[in-house]
Amino acid sequence: MNYRRNILSASILASLCFASGAFAQTAPPVTTPDGPAAEGTGAGTGASDTTEMETIVVTGIRASLKKSLDDKRAADTHVEVVTAEDIGKMPDKNVADSLGRVPGMTLSTASGNEGGFDENDRVSMRGTNPSLTQTLMNGHSVSSGDWFVLDQTGLVGRSVSYTLLPSEVVGEIVVHKTAQASDVEGGVAGYVDIHTRRPLDFTQQLTGNVNVGGVYADLPSKTDPQFSGLVNWQNADKTFGVLLQAFYEKRNLRRDGQEELFYEQIKPDSPVAVAHPDLANVYYPGLVGSVFFEQERERKGGLVDFQWKPNDHLMFDLNAYDSKLNATNYNRNYLLWTTHFLAQGNGQAPAPGYVVRNGTLVSAVFPADPTRQYGIYDQISRPDEGSESRFVDLDGEWRVNDALIFKGKVGNTKGNGRTPTQDVGEFDQGKGSGASYQLFGTSSPAHWGLGNESPGMQGSLDWIFGAQNIDVKDEENYAQLDGLYQIGSGVFTDLKFGARYADHKRSADGAIGQGPGAGAFDNVPTGNSYYPSDFGDGIGSGFPTGVWFLTADQLHAFNSRYTNRDPVSRNEWDQNYSLKEKDKAAYMQADFDGEGWGGNLGVRYVITKQDILLNVGTSAATPGAITSSAFGPYVPTPFENTYYDLLPSGNIKFDLTSDILLRLAAAETMTRPDYSALAGPISLTFQPQAPNDGTTGAGNGSNPNLKPVRSNNYDMSVEWYYAPRALFSASLFYMDLTSYIGYGHVTKTFKTFNQNYPDGFDATYVLTVPINSSGSVSGAELAWQQPFFDNFGVALNYTYADGKETGGGPLVGTSKNTWNASGYYENEHFSARISYTYRSSFYSGLDRSTAYFQDNVGTLSASLGYTFNDAWSITFDGMNLNDPTLKYYALSRDQPRAFYDNGRQYYLTARFKF
Repeated sequence: MNYRRNILSASILASLCFASGAFAQTAPPVTTPDGPAAEGTGAGTGASDTTEMETIVVTGIRASLKKSLDDKRAADTHVEVVTAEDIGKMPDKNVADSLGRVPGMTLSTASGNEGGFDENDRVSMRGTNPSLTQTLMNGHSVSSGDWFVLDQTGLVGRSVSYTLLPSEVVGEIVVHKTAQASDVEGGVAGYVDIHTRRPLDFTQQLTGNVNVGGVYADLPSKTDPQFSGLVNWQNADKTFGVLLQAFYEKRNLRRDGQEELFYEQIKPDSPVAVAHPDLANVYYPGLVGSVFFEQERERKGGLVDFQWKPNDHLMFDLNAYDSKLNATNYNRNYLLWTTHFLAQGNGQAPAPGYVVRNGTLVSAVFPADPTRQYGIYDQISRPDEGSESRFVDLDGEWRVNDALIFKGKVGNTKGNGRTPTQDVGEFDQGKGSGASYQLFGTSSPAHWGLGNESPGMQGSLDWIFGAQNIDVKDEENYAQLDGLYQIGSGVFTDLKFGARYADHKRSADGAIGQGPGAGAFDNVPTGNSYYPSDFGDGIGSGFPTGVWFLTADQLHAFNSRYTNRDPVSRNEWDQNYSLKEKDKAAYMQADFDGEGWGGNLGVRYVITKQDILLNVGTSAATPGAITSSAFGPYVPTPFENTYYDLLPSGNIKFDLTSDILLRLAAAETMTRPDYSALAGPISLTFQPQAPNDGTTGAGNGSNPNLKPVRSNNYDMSVEWYYAPRALFSASLFYMDLTSYIGYGHVTKTFKTFNQNYPDGFDATYVLTVPINSSGSVSGAELAWQQPFFDNFGVALNYTYADGKETGGGPLVGTSKNTWNASGYYENEHFSARISYTYRSSFYSGLDRSTAYFQDNVGTLSASLGYTFNDAWSITFDGMNLNDPTLKYYALSRDQPRAFYDNGRQYYLTARFKF
């Protein structure tokens, strides 16, 4: 075994043991066992395992803020807490929105690089990407799926989709910024634990609420229903209870946009560069499109919880959750096809007067040439796309005696992302029309056009593509046992120990890459619809707007009849993969306490065993190659890896005064690489023809030998609770990413076969794949929360993060500046809240081999509420009130990638409680 020991391990042990010894003479009396959770907070925050907590009825903004600060202050580790104002009433419509106002947290509205939408989908911490932030529910992992096809089989990460986690089921959210040995491993930067309510947490024997309302989205100009409900019953002696929750939420989305899908360079030896030397190696946009996206999201599901407490020593809780998102969508993109007619300098040169700025051809005119085609048009409908997340979890607790407690957890969680059908038509446009474009950076969308061609003219069919039958399955079976032994004397108050086992599977199989079938080119539907008359008004002008399209029904009928979807010949093997992980962990943690100080010290040992099956594209002569696919021959190839991690951690807090806390923490953390980085296909794009023929093969794809992402984390924070519901805090953090995932080159040997060498020979290949690199993130957080005149209050926070990969490149997800500002007013009947969240630009990764940065963005939201009596209330919420334009760019802002407008959304909800 390779036990990983380093300076971090030694420093944690030395410093915290020294602190323990220094304060050993002031150890307090033995603390009591866990107290009951506060009403509406589910299983409790996990913030203080040894402190008796009073029962708090959470109602209203001020009470929820007080509860959140009380839990934060009591925690042994650095946490942030978001508490529901009331049953079924988080402060936002989306759980991720609430997290976006927590210091150090950042949000993104898309899983990958499909461009942003109007609802936050992923969360991340302290300048890292979402895959490095773990999301748990009630302390256990939760599987989820992605609704968008490219996220299902393309860039597939380990983050959880928050579109499957409605706020109505949440009682409290705890953000853990520092690690301890008893935490489930998997969050390099930290983790988010979402707590649902439990039946015996409620004070009344029968409790219920119903929320009924609607949402209006101004861009599609549609109103849709919203519903959620909860009923909780417990017997008179509070030994058994049942909780039922249900939700149904429908929303229509519309996104107007412009996309520059990728950038490529004019080759220096091409005819265009030879004739115009100043254009050698100059970048230009490969495709520029007017993109019109519509979607209907329908989210439905619920939660059921049975809790039984037969006596003071035993407790059992069985809960199940299911959330299903139907995400039907239709995307249309009318495109300037620069890569086709400029062709890296092997095609048509721009007319005199072109402009090059910062190494990019930002303005060019291409005169009409009847032999060339200048445009292409994709219409893609996905009528039954969607995702799902579900789990069944059984928790148990046995208080053996006053000193010994055991807690157990066993369960199953499943996620699913599906795209059963893609109806596609790709149409030729701009034949002989000429073309022009002018880029304005990210200040405004490009001006472009296809000469004198009208975008309202129907084009001829060019091709039919689109993967069918995509069904990505994610599943984990887990079991966990934790023990707590109250020591009873000395500086160490208790000893925690435990073990966890998880069997995780992720797979995609059976994808079919459709193509045109018999009669496709002769039977294209006629009769067109057109983009809305106000298309693009929210982002600018100077680009095609009145574009024709077939309806989704027309496209579906055409594809159903005139495509080739044969599962054998159209087997799209590069969409399929399989990964199995068996994770074992054991830990031991000692908690210590003294007069004005406390903390913990521990170590967690983790074994990760991976079995990966991926497809390698190779030659037909390779033994075992499957040659029946039109996408080329391939060989399913297994890989196995086992990794060992020893993860020490330590946390200590000092009561500097009665109102000021100092926290110090150090830990080693880890998570496993993204699924697509480990198990995506590998293509050998160039193969040597003979041994030692002087050539080296080439290829690209995944890297099944990637090691886990590992980090040494350090944290220091000061918290000043200078008044009720008031806080000023400052934090410094540093993450030394000793093992990170970047892109680079690795040299591998593959057995290579051809007709001349049927027995094969060992050939060397240089592959462009994800690799283990290193990096760091350093930063600071400031937060201020202050009530005024009892009814008013403000909350401000700011986070600075500086993230770098080894060599100076950007880390995925690092926004240098993030800040939030919120204000509220509340009296007996009326409440109001307004919030603004800002995130500076960040690197999102590669898309179509081109850098993808999201530009600075800020969003404004507000909420008004009126409470008539204890039973009835009404709220009006507005999201994205400033109608932000989401902007993206490549290597610099002179290379815009996309502009999107999603409009505003308004929610009106009536609430009834009993």
